[in-house]
Parts: sequence; C-alpha cells; structure tokens
Amino acid sequence: MSAPSFTTIEISKDYLHFNSAHFTIFSDTEREDLHGHTFYVRAYVTSLVDENGMAFDYNILKSRMLALCDHLDEKVLLPERSPHLSLAEEDGYLVARYAEERLPFLPRDVRTLPVRNITVEELAPWFLDALMADADVAAQHIHRLEVQVSSGPGQWAAAVSKEKTL
Repeated sequence: MSAPSFTTIEISKDYLHFNSAHFTIFSDTEREDLHGHTFYVRAYVTSLVDENGMAFDYNILKSRMLALCDHLDEKVLLPERSPHLSLAEEDGYLVARYAEERLPFLPRDVRTLPVRNITVEELAPWFLDALMADADVAAQHIHRLEVQVSSGPGQWAAAVSKEKTL
C-alpha cells in the first residue's frame, strides 16, 4: 500500500455565479457609477486522498458556495467598512452616503458586506471566511482551501486558507 497522498480538486461550475450591482470607491472624492457584473466563484481544495480513493465530499462545498452566490444574486452590494461611505436606515430605505451624495435603496434590494470595498479582492476573502466558518465544510478533511472570484473573463482574485495538518 502506498503512502497517503495529497490532491488538489478544482470546483468550477457554471452555476457558481451571481449577478450584482456595485460601485468601486477609489477615494473620498472618486467612485464608479453604479453598474453590474456577473461574478464567478471557484475553489481549489487540497486534501488527502483516503483509503477509498476519495478526498472529501464535493457536494458539501458546492452547495455552500451556491448558497453564498444565491445570497448575493440580484442585489446591490454595499461595503460596511468603507472609510468613505456610511450606511443608515432612513424612512424605510437603506441610505448610502458618499461625499455629498445620498443614495437611497430599498432594503430588500441590498446586501451589505463586512468589507472595505466591493471588489474581487474583498469578495474572495469574504467567500473564504464564510466557507471556513461553515461547520459542514470545516468537518471535511481539507488541508488548504483557495477561493477565487472573478468580475470578468481572465480577471480573478484569490484568497487562501492557512494549511491544516491532517
């Protein structure tokens, strides 16, 4: 019998995406106009291959990734931790204030995220943290998890977990 070996599995499905609106904030005086993207999410999972020739239960990770995508789908994404944007509820609206602008949104149309900006650089760690905090994902024998988010073809940001000893 051979020694245990590691493998890396790519999880990249067409359905692992979400359509959301956002604007990138560049400074206290410059931001993009509100616009949308189809964001794609994929993962690379490194794990030991067990005695049955399997690494982990792919379905658990795929279902959690899909649930996170569904949570963000067809929403306006706003950052909670931006030094240039403030969020408050006013008269039944979620109001974003940027410089001299007042941007009211219906709360049902918005997802606020604990990030500094709505960029792929911030969304990749958000996905990674959410997956790592999931008890069912944590129960898998995952040595290393890398999550990538794209806002367009050929343009990905990655967040990588610390390696776990298995």
